[in-house]
Amino acid sequence: MELTSITTSDGTAEALFVLPVADPSAGPWPGVLLGMDALGVRPRLEEMAREIASWGYAVLVPNALYRTLSVAEVMPAEPLLSDEARSAFFARVGPSLQGLTAEQVEADLDAWIGFLRASDRVAAGPLGFVGFCFGVRVGLRAAGRYPDDVAAVAGFHGGQVVTDAPDSPHRSLATAKARFVLLHADNDAGMTPPNVETLEAAFEAAGLTAVNEIVPGARHGYTMADAAVYHPEATARAFRETRALLADTLA
Repeated sequence: MELTSITTSDGTAEALFVLPVADPSAGPWPGVLLGMDALGVRPRLEEMAREIASWGYAVLVPNALYRTLSVAEVMPAEPLLSDEARSAFFARVGPSLQGLTAEQVEADLDAWIGFLRASDRVAAGPLGFVGFCFGVRVGLRAAGRYPDDVAAVAGFHGGQVVTDAPDSPHRSLATAKARFVLLHADNDAGMTPPNVETLEAAFEAAGLTAVNEIVPGARHGYTMADAAVYHPEATARAFRETRALLADTLA
């Protein structure tokens, strides 16, 4: 996995930057920011980024936990196919994830989007965002912070997208202009049916076009083939709808 570096206001972050072709002089292509899940930048995320890139996009996948953990330190040593393995992983990585503030996320977005805008491999038009788990929260903040840049947000099995906090991610929709496809996990304590209803109300209040649904039978993390919760049918739907969304908004 070949990584690049991005300078941020708090240091240097590792990131994947995946292009549709091997020739680095080709392009430019519309840019897509991929928001990592809690398991970090790893082969599964690279596989997903390469699939999206193959549709004709330049895809950036930053390590959101760079302040405390490198890509290698976040990456699970083996697939998390048991509850015990997942618990051990989150005991190690959870504090860094929970300690990431809204202010830090927004400062990082400035760096991620700045990287895409500065790259001659990325077209000057609208950007897309595809997020998983924690990355869905980042996607909503990106749409609200960069309404004239982020035209599409696809998000899957997001958690804590709706909270009681004044800076809850769903409140970012008030300034967004993007189109959304959000497919939530079933029986997810971090995104309950009432949370989904609150999110729907926020979309309606902002006049935004959005798919905002719970996927029956798909557990939190359902797109991750390196975890026991992987749901092939739900994942196929997620990528099918992402491809259509990006084609409609970025082309």
